[in-house]
Amino acid sequence: MTRKLISFDWAIKKILRSKANFGILEGFLSELLFTDIQILEVLESEANQDTEDNKFNRVDIKVKDRDEKIYIVEVQFSRELDYLQRILYASSKVITEHLPKGAPYSEVSKVISVNILHFDLGKGDDYIYHGTTRFIGLHNQTELELSAEQQQLYSAQKIADLYPEYYLIELRNFNNVAKDTLDEWIYFLKNEQIEDNFTAKGLKEAKETLDVLKMNPQERLAYERHQEALHYQASMYESTYVLGKLEGRAEGRMEEALSIAKNMKKMGLAVQLIVEATNLSAAEIDAL
Repeated sequence: MTRKLISFDWAIKKILRSKANFGILEGFLSELLFTDIQILEVLESEANQDTEDNKFNRVDIKVKDRDEKIYIVEVQFSRELDYLQRILYASSKVITEHLPKGAPYSEVSKVISVNILHFDLGKGDDYIYHGTTRFIGLHNQTELELSAEQQQLYSAQKIADLYPEYYLIELRNFNNVAKDTLDEWIYFLKNEQIEDNFTAKGLKEAKETLDVLKMNPQERLAYERHQEALHYQASMYESTYVLGKLEGRAEGRMEEALSIAKNMKKMGLAVQLIVEATNLSAAEIDAL
């Protein structure tokens, strides 16, 4: 029987930041980016620190590929409707936070934003989307290229290499048929299970490290409460957005969130879990 594993969002927040477990994230990124990835360090910033009031499951890491190119990869796992604007803001923030004061713009870090989505983002039938920046002529439709001097200055071959890249992984669109090693990772991300015949990089380590049965009682209790919060969050998403309440007024959404928060509070769940599930403030929850 295939064992249930710790969800990737919890792993990002609690486990994968440890250097001893870098092999799991390195495996995932190597399969996704089609190059061998080595994590150099986890980058601490005001946006991704693991604090009690952190509402996002996100980690920023400095990596290098097989060609010794160094860049920043931002991995986040979330359920939000305004996500397209959020990933733009997040990648811009990563750039500004990690550009040394007084440094020339040529030292702006390349950022790759990897987004694991549990909701339908836009309209499309694929489950992995890749976005880059290109400049195309309005009249002759040719693509603007870097000059030889710019290639040398930036250590890049094309303009798209300078700008953030975005990977959107829509788990709901994956049909659970793993046709290659990247699909094996997508299967794990969606189902929290790794089949015995999977061979993708990092999955062997993930299967050992993310075994729920290896949690101590305190860790398991915290994890179960986290999962309960996600169920409430998913329910709120379905009722608020999918069933049409999004077109209603903002006060309608607030009433929905307050109702959910009140029920969660009656269950004795921690205030932080209620904050994560409803996006209400701790003060609003305390006032219920």
